[in-house]
Amino acid sequence: MREIKNHLYEQVARIGKAVASPKRLELIELLCQGEKSVETLAMQADIGVKLASAHLKELRLARLVDTRKEGKYVVYRLASTSVADLWVHLRSEAEERLVELQMALASIVEHGEDLQGVSRADILRRAAAGEVLVLDVRPEDEYAVAHLPHARSLPVDELKKRIAELPKDVPVVAYCRGPFCLMAKDAVELLRKKGYQAFHLTDGVAEWRARGLPVTG
Repeated sequence: MREIKNHLYEQVARIGKAVASPKRLELIELLCQGEKSVETLAMQADIGVKLASAHLKELRLARLVDTRKEGKYVVYRLASTSVADLWVHLRSEAEERLVELQMALASIVEHGEDLQGVSRADILRRAAAGEVLVLDVRPEDEYAVAHLPHARSLPVDELKKRIAELPKDVPVVAYCRGPFCLMAKDAVELLRKKGYQAFHLTDGVAEWRARGLPVTG
């Protein structure tokens, strides 16, 4: 019986080992945005293709990601949305318990505290009524896969030259890939410099879905 019990725990530990790497966690977060090639993941995670492939192999061995061929490219995707939920819950638990993480996040998220007391359901209601503009500043391909309801796509790389397209008479709530993503922070800083009333929503699509809220796409 002891051998059986040991085997059971070892199998569960495979998941723990697979996610016990900062870069593999980042790759999971990137795949929460949609399927991507190894080359794209390597670029976005700021690592070499060879290292990205090695990390992805470990995630695949743990059945956390799947692959498909697209011409000469190998495209990766999460095995299911439950893997995205695992990432969100793991990160949330770390944020709850680790002061170091809380301090690091506080240095990233500016003007997010201005949304305290405003429920996500209220943001949805206001966005539907045109009382607030929800701005998705991720790349357009990620927006196409899934985005928050009523959100408008304007990638942060294009924001500076297209900022005049945004109305100034309603507040702007910008979001990107989640609390660790810096694109929304940069967008809010630029918008505020240009006179917009802008706020940083730290949720991404994975966080939104994990809360049982609707996504579009």
